[in-house]
Amino acid sequence: MKTNRLEAFSDGVIAIIITIMVLEMKVPHGADPASLRPLLPVLLSYILSFVYVGIYWNNHHHLFQITGRISGAILWANLHLLFWLSLLPFVTGWMGENHFQAWPMALYGGVLLMAAMAYWILQRTIIADQGDSSPLRGAVGRDLKGRLSPLLYAAGIAAAFFAGWLAAVFYILPALMWLLPDRRIEQAMAAREDEAAR
Repeated sequence: MKTNRLEAFSDGVIAIIITIMVLEMKVPHGADPASLRPLLPVLLSYILSFVYVGIYWNNHHHLFQITGRISGAILWANLHLLFWLSLLPFVTGWMGENHFQAWPMALYGGVLLMAAMAYWILQRTIIADQGDSSPLRGAVGRDLKGRLSPLLYAAGIAAAFFAGWLAAVFYILPALMWLLPDRRIEQAMAAREDEAAR
C-alpha cells in the first residue's frame, strides 16, 4: 500500500488536535492586559503542546517521505502514535487550568513519554517492514535525541511531585532539542534520489 491515505489521515488528526487545544483556551472577561494574567498558565501549556504537535507532525512527514509502502503493522503503529497525541489537548488543559500542580504535570509527562515510545515503535515497525537495507535504518542511526527524550520525560514525571518548575524544564528541553532541524532523513532521501537518477 502507498502512504498517501495514512499521511492524509494523520494530518487530519493532528489538525484536529491543534484545533481542540486552541478551543480549550477561554477568552478573558476583562479588556485590559491584567485580565490575561490568570490565563498565563493555560497559554504557556498550550504553547508547549503546540510545539510538540508541530515537532511530531514535521517528523512524521519526513518519516513517510522515506517510507515507500506501508503494511498493516505500520497502520496500527501509526494509530498508536495518534492515540497518544490525541490525549495532548486533555492533559494540556488539565495542566494549565491547575497551574502546573503535581498530578497534572506528571500525567502530561506520561503522555509525552508514551508518544515518544509510540513514535519509536512506529520507526522500528517501518524498519522491520523494509528490511536490513532500510533507508530509514541508516537515516536514524544511533538516534541520540530519540533515546534521550524519554529519559527527560521520565525525569520530569518524577520531578513533578517535588518541583513543578523542574518538571517543566525536563519537558521543555526535549522540545528545544527537536526544534533544531534534524537533517538525517532529508539527507537519506537526497542520497536515494541521486542513486536512482544514476
